[in-house]
Amino acid sequence: MDHLATTNITGQLVAVLREAIEGPQHSWTYFTDNQPGTGLFGTIGPLSPAEVSRPLGKSGTTIAGHVHHLAFSLHASAAWIRGERRRWNWDESWQVRTVGSNEWAELRNRLRQSYGELTQAIEQHALESEEAMGGAIGAVAHAAYHLAVVRQKAAG
Repeated sequence: MDHLATTNITGQLVAVLREAIEGPQHSWTYFTDNQPGTGLFGTIGPLSPAEVSRPLGKSGTTIAGHVHHLAFSLHASAAWIRGERRRWNWDESWQVRTVGSNEWAELRNRLRQSYGELTQAIEQHALESEEAMGGAIGAVAHAAYHLAVVRQKAAG
């Protein structure tokens, strides 16, 4: 595969991930509404610690819980794409339910860091193996899923 093809593949994966996390980058979109604030950062940015700590729906999960889980999973996915094969305690990823102001700021920072880590892993390692590419595709789909859940909870 030539350099242009590999750049296009990883570039498109990162572009779809970026849309899920940062929001649309163009006048057109891959899958989100084309309005400001439709990415995860835009959705959670104006929410208070009380709003993200409120249990919603039958499951009783919170926006803070989904953000913590997503930050955890982006970090774990980046490690997988880089070739790290270790067991992760996924129960840990759902331990956060409520946050105060400082915790909410730290959680949003952790999400940004994990997102950056995943972006870098995709750009540098996604084409190294089938497992790495599968991990990258799965991580992007997982981020899109949690964007939908968080947007629904934020609207509810």
